[in-house]
Amino acid sequence: MFTGSAIFLFLVDQIYQIISMIQKLAANAQVNLVYVETILKIIGIAYIAEFAAQITKDAGQGAIASKIELGGKILILAMAIPILTVMIETIIRLIPG
Repeated sequence: MFTGSAIFLFLVDQIYQIISMIQKLAANAQVNLVYVETILKIIGIAYIAEFAAQITKDAGQGAIASKIELGGKILILAMAIPILTVMIETIIRLIPG
């Protein structure tokens, strides 16, 4: 756990640069930043859930690890609903008739 945390702290600066670049690209493409922030949160949830699941697997708690993964997937789905809704509405508007 210590090693994983140390690696994460070492990479925080690079992660910040990547997030800044994504936000600049979204601003240049005139994409609503709410969607970009939501996607970044989803990515964060995925990484945290994976990290927590790996720690619990290393501790010999495979059943708990699978529950953590399930919880992460459900949170991701719940956060993605507004984005999916906008995508479906856009597709419906593009269909003639």
